[in-house]
Amino acid sequence: MNHKIGFNPLSRTTAHRRAMSRNMVTSLFRYERITTTKSKALEVRKAAEKLITRAKVDSVHNRREAAKFIQDKKILNKLFTEIGPRMKERNGGYTRVLKLGFRAGDAADVVLLELVDYKLPAASEESDSDKKSAK
Repeated sequence: MNHKIGFNPLSRTTAHRRAMSRNMVTSLFRYERITTTKSKALEVRKAAEKLITRAKVDSVHNRREAAKFIQDKKILNKLFTEIGPRMKERNGGYTRVLKLGFRAGDAADVVLLELVDYKLPAASEESDSDKKSAK
């Protein structure tokens, strides 16, 4: 019986898993949307949600605790100045996982991990309307 299995080791060593998790969380906060496998997304989501909860209260202690996990100062600042205040009213559930299908090489489940308030870039819509008006 496998009771109390706390996390998915993802067939990696502890150091590799921790580094991968840090990199993916940093990328999630940088781009607010990343494509990855389902098992990785579910593990990264745990760390990301805890960091966003910390970022809702901007204090020196919370910044230092988050800085242990996020090495990039710009992303850390973005977390506390943009992402945290945006999620102020939410009581959790800051990320969503959307299924995309299967990867061609190994048929792994591929998903999109994004922040719930992610908006598609509007620049592409403006450029389409500019092209139509130019014609």
